[in-house]
Amino acid sequence: MSAANLPSSRLVSLDALRGFDMLWIVGADAFAAAFRQFEPGPVQAFLVRQFDHPAWAGFTFYDLIFPLFLFMMGTAIPFSLDKIIQNGGRADAVKRILRRSLLLYVLGVIYYGGLSSGWDEVRWVGVLQRLAICYLAASLLYLFVRPRGQVIACAALLLGYWALLTFVPVPDIAPGDYSRGQNLANWIDANYLPGKVWYGDYDPEGLLGTLPAVASCLFGVFAGRWLRQAPPQYTPANRSLVLALGGVALIAIGGLWAFQFPIVKRIWTSSYALVAGGGSAILLGLFYYLIDVRGWKKWAQPFVWIGTNALTIYLLSRFIDFGDLSARLIGGPLSGGLNAILPGLGALAECLLGIALCVAICRFLYRHKVFIRL
Repeated sequence: MSAANLPSSRLVSLDALRGFDMLWIVGADAFAAAFRQFEPGPVQAFLVRQFDHPAWAGFTFYDLIFPLFLFMMGTAIPFSLDKIIQNGGRADAVKRILRRSLLLYVLGVIYYGGLSSGWDEVRWVGVLQRLAICYLAASLLYLFVRPRGQVIACAALLLGYWALLTFVPVPDIAPGDYSRGQNLANWIDANYLPGKVWYGDYDPEGLLGTLPAVASCLFGVFAGRWLRQAPPQYTPANRSLVLALGGVALIAIGGLWAFQFPIVKRIWTSSYALVAGGGSAILLGLFYYLIDVRGWKKWAQPFVWIGTNALTIYLLSRFIDFGDLSARLIGGPLSGGLNAILPGLGALAECLLGIALCVAICRFLYRHKVFIRL
């Protein structure tokens, strides 16, 4: 890893959206816990539902957080790799891809405990590990395959995954069953995934589900190429509009496909990849329009602080319990007093303070021009 000055050509809206997403990665569970303490009602039920994963099939705001990060990783690929190729050639780009992927994968293994509990408890798959694999695949496709081929590869990943889960039989399981423990992806994890399997019988970042996750990253590559290389007749405002309309189209296609191939985040179904990719494209189009087109940047500055050190705050949140720290500062009688005014208000205040501490750390790093990246 290295610390360096932020490149002046960096897409500010992408940093802001990355920070927006990381805020929910760090704080969504705390928000959900606070919302559960609110007075029961339709608003409370809606908030609790949106900050939790469905039991199996379905889609909530919480389901958008991980694929949005994958999408943004893909969006950055055309910007970063084109610059590396221009300065050092394709060989340098390949070295950077391999080095970054390996470091990200190793960090992922360490994040989940590494070798601390023995080889049998090593989690070889996980959030950072999936990011590493998807980045590796999408980057190499970007370098060595033409745009049309990348689109074909993306479609093949989604359709191929659907075909595998729909038509390939496994012992004691009928093909075309997508329920928990009754599908090919879960069966492969239960029988062939080494080390720790997160839920015992399957892993939400399992082996076969990585295929459509690569497609999720490729959606971001397409968005990044569009923003960087769109024909000159498309103004920046038009580019953001096309992104949003493309996102609507992906959601529509995924929603229709879901009637046959349900939206299931835990096995990353193709319909889920499409709906999440569509939501990600809409958010990127919105952030790009507000920040880079209209120039409204002040409101997004805290997100930029987080987004430029997203990996740092993600790792810190694993080793520093910001919720416990905020409870030490305003918990007990202060939190209890707020809860007496409105049930759940104390827990919400603790959650917001934990988020504020994360923002303060990122602001400190930003102001001192320290940007830790792989």
